[in-house]
Amino acid sequence: MTYVAPLLIGVLYALVMSLIREPHRRRFNAIMVAGAGAAYLSGGGFGGWEFPFAAAVTYCAYRGLESWTFIGIGWLLHTGWDLLHHFKGNPIIPFAHDSSLGCALCDPVIALWCLRGGPSLISLVRSRTARAR
Repeated sequence: MTYVAPLLIGVLYALVMSLIREPHRRRFNAIMVAGAGAAYLSGGGFGGWEFPFAAAVTYCAYRGLESWTFIGIGWLLHTGWDLLHHFKGNPIIPFAHDSSLGCALCDPVIALWCLRGGPSLISLVRSRTARAR
């Protein structure tokens, strides 16, 4: 479950985000990746290096207001940061040892969805079932 649940959470995230119409979906996701970029600021364990990382993801989030690609890049950056924190032993949730690993598994799922343009998964399912009829 340590590996499967984060992947399912990533898919669930994309499904829930599909309820938001464009262009609001893209802008909302830009805000979400900005928040993710600041998640380790309250004691992530890399000291002052947490600030340049947060700045880099904030830049991606700002560019993401108009570009799904930058939102996806921001999530991929966060994936790498999660892995560094997992291996160093400073998880995103201090009392959950594998929380950064879970985040590192979830984030690329979200990133791939974003790099595909953040399509409505609900609309994709509806169109495929309509074609099958």
